[in-house]
Amino acid sequence: MATGAVVANLYYAQPVLHQMAHDFHSGSGPASLIITCTQIGYAAGLLLVVPLGDLYARRTLVSRIFGVAVLALVACAVAPSLWFFGLASVAVGCASVAGQVMIPFAADLAPAERRGRVVAHIMTGLLLGILLARTVSGAVAQLAGWRAIYWFSAALMVLFAAVLWRTLPEEGPRPRQSYGALVGSSLRLLADEPILRRRAWHGACGFACFSVLWTTIAFLLSGSPYHYTSGVIGLFGLVGAAGIVAANLAGKLADADRALVSTVVAGVLLIGSFGLLWLGHTSLAALIGGIIVLDIGTQGMQITNQAIIYALRPDARSRINSAYMVCYFVGGATGSVLAGIAYASHGWSGTCLLGACFGLLTVTMSVYDRIRPTQIRPVPAYNV
Repeated sequence: MATGAVVANLYYAQPVLHQMAHDFHSGSGPASLIITCTQIGYAAGLLLVVPLGDLYARRTLVSRIFGVAVLALVACAVAPSLWFFGLASVAVGCASVAGQVMIPFAADLAPAERRGRVVAHIMTGLLLGILLARTVSGAVAQLAGWRAIYWFSAALMVLFAAVLWRTLPEEGPRPRQSYGALVGSSLRLLADEPILRRRAWHGACGFACFSVLWTTIAFLLSGSPYHYTSGVIGLFGLVGAAGIVAANLAGKLADADRALVSTVVAGVLLIGSFGLLWLGHTSLAALIGGIIVLDIGTQGMQITNQAIIYALRPDARSRINSAYMVCYFVGGATGSVLAGIAYASHGWSGTCLLGACFGLLTVTMSVYDRIRPTQIRPVPAYNV
């Protein structure tokens, strides 16, 4: 629940971007950069904050990050201009990494033979947060304006900070090292671990697909032929509930040494989803089908990746998660920026073509690795 609540802060803006663009007197292009600002902040938090989970007690660290989230959300709620809101969104994104401190914490507590399923269970809460974020944001915006959702979330963060402080387990002494060495070691893991690099590539491409859709869909649904309100647009987040099923299935496949199959299937689903989404320009059924397929592919890819990377270095799971998720959100930020450009210049067709290209990149890497495997250190219990 806590992971879902804090990650929801990344997605509250998506269904109300058209309202923000109107209130701040900007076009779709500048407004879509709000999503990029949030993702840039999240990537910075992954690089600079998440590694601290290998240095400090995670109960204290998580509670303090939730406190920072409260201040950032209040800044969003009172933002007088788009540029101020963008800066506050960077801070919101940075503070939303609390979930990425808790996920490897759960992996540490789980027995090795069930780690994939335990991570999948935590990710189920995260996925529910993502889904409900858009729906709640759209509903609240329609009733009380888009700023109200940030006041609501700030209060929720205060509640969870108190709950987590009381309920998270204590840890023994953490290894001591300098902060610079800690952050640097996260980046070095990308150079030292070929499996981590490959999984980071798959994750970045998968999240780029996800961001391409959700950065631009509010503009499609608020315009012709749909003309939906913010409340209705927010309901489209619930369509992705199928991603929860994919998360648990992918966790089981990873535990059963079927990660390659899961990766290829997820990549094919990402490509195919944008074919349906292209038809969704005028067909509601095709649009809904495309969202479902995209969420299944994205979440299946993510769980497979995380189950594999958490088996690489048990002593450095926070840093491995940091390195992977930095790449993941760099991919998402890239997808958001390019989606705004593609939609402004070529409309919905350009958005769908861009998303399909990102899906093709992850399938291409899978095929290349299958044809020309690299000699790398084997990882017990997982198919590289």
